[in-house]
Amino acid sequence: MEIALKKELILNKQICRFFMVFLSVTLMSLGAFVRIPLPFTPVPITLQTFFVLLSASLLGRKLSVIAQGIYVLLGILGLPVFIGAASGLAYLMSPTAGYIAGFILVSIFTAVLMERLKQGYLSTMLVFCISSVVILLPDLCGLRLAWEFP
Repeated sequence: MEIALKKELILNKQICRFFMVFLSVTLMSLGAFVRIPLPFTPVPITLQTFFVLLSASLLGRKLSVIAQGIYVLLGILGLPVFIGAASGLAYLMSPTAGYIAGFILVSIFTAVLMERLKQGYLSTMLVFCISSVVILLPDLCGLRLAWEFP
């Protein structure tokens, strides 16, 4: 994103940052509606993971965490942004709630890795693959609790 800001296509950088955060939250919300159900788990495959990684790589650590926080806050406040148009605080007790925590953690992890590694296609793909595994870790804990205490 900093490359676009240096070109000075948009004169006010704060407006550009606000727009990018808004776009990230919107894409995260829309990504929840593109889902592929899996027969062996209650957690479907969605586009949200890709949009979290894209947000972290483009926005950086601080703005990416802000975008994920706004997404979670909108869902808690009742907007249907979670998987299956769900919303509310009760959703954070569902089997897919681990992903919500994973979104925030992986946005920090991905942004830090992208800042430290040399920019390129292979390094970006490597970071995205590693981050995809990292995003699964909090959800494994959530799924285990959901299976032990139905």
